Amino acid sequence: MTRLLALWTKETLALLRDRHGLAALFVMPIIFILVMTMALHDAFMPGAAIDVAYAIVDLDGSPHSQSLARRLDKTGSFRRVADPATTDAARADIRAGRYALALVLPKGFGERLLTPAGADGQATESLSLMVDPTLNPALQLAFRNQTSAALGMLRADELTHSAGKLFGLPTAARPTERDWPDEIVSTAVQNDRSIRPPSSVQQNVPAWLVFAMFFVVIPISAILITERQQGTLQRLAAMGLPFRLVLLGKLLPFFVVNQIQAVLMVAVGIWGVPLFGGEALVMPTGAGLFHCWLVAAAVSLAAVACALLVASLAQTTQQSTIIGGVGNILMAAIGGIMVPKFMMPGAMQTLAEWSPMAWALNGFHTVMLRHGDFAAILPDLVKLLACAALALAAATWLNRRQAA
Repeated sequence: MTRLLALWTKETLALLRDRHGLAALFVMPIIFILVMTMALHDAFMPGAAIDVAYAIVDLDGSPHSQSLARRLDKTGSFRRVADPATTDAARADIRAGRYALALVLPKGFGERLLTPAGADGQATESLSLMVDPTLNPALQLAFRNQTSAALGMLRADELTHSAGKLFGLPTAARPTERDWPDEIVSTAVQNDRSIRPPSSVQQNVPAWLVFAMFFVVIPISAILITERQQGTLQRLAAMGLPFRLVLLGKLLPFFVVNQIQAVLMVAVGIWGVPLFGGEALVMPTGAGLFHCWLVAAAVSLAAVACALLVASLAQTTQQSTIIGGVGNILMAAIGGIMVPKFMMPGAMQTLAEWSPMAWALNGFHTVMLRHGDFAAILPDLVKLLACAALALAAATWLNRRQAA
């Protein structure tokens, strides 16, 4: 135990001397959390206005086409900025970047409103949507859905008006533009209750915390390789110190660094993000807080063990920086840190299941968003601890082989 305490003291001193490495471990994730939380603020806010401009080319000029335009204005999700007279003018405006979408209402739109797609045997010209090719396909789909909904409400009002006249019921001269209520309310499901969907801060704080915890590969590998090149490890081996004890000596200081990172990132989410206009991070309480620490501890063990394996594989600091840095970025890209997993295609979501960062992120989400209990996070804890054990075993075997 005395030798282990001496190793922990040595590692702590070496770590404190690497001020640039320490700054990167704390400053980088804070910047990522603030920037990504604010950048994705509206993406996680149901009903938030979308800053995408569109135009309507009304070739029909009928009361029905004007009614459809007013209904689209009421939704407020997209901004109508122009009403070009022709499709050529709209095409030129899109090429010039004045707006990204142009909805073309063909001539005869009003007359054929209740006979779409040639239902009466006569051809009906469809509405067309002109789009900027750089516009996100998801936004194109959102505008199409919004237009379909407005068109459906317009047809419903027109059908009600026509039916009233057919059966001799009192009707107004023109169909009334009713504001149909929003009958769909989104809620997020937790253990025993439902809450409103999580904000971007609750998605980004755990994601970038995981990324930062795995980034300890850079300082760990730099210290281990420097000790190997200066002969420190050889001297410790000559003193009869087993290499597994050397690895344990490195484990605790960086485990403490990871826990400080976790506390600091959560503090940034709770108090820092609201200063920039975002929502405050909501943390679980009671047993949920303990489960959150269990996930953080398992992530830390896996991160430090993987870092020791990289340091054992690399022969120079440059190699470890490349292997560790690129490996971290790849695990983050695959594991849903940089791009949320739900936005990936099916094959990539399957691949994400093999990333330790995905296990870590899923564990945090299970506790922080779903308020899961110990049984719910146990599969991810087992995966992370198994990853740590395998990485430590591989690092020990590699160093024994190099020393032989």
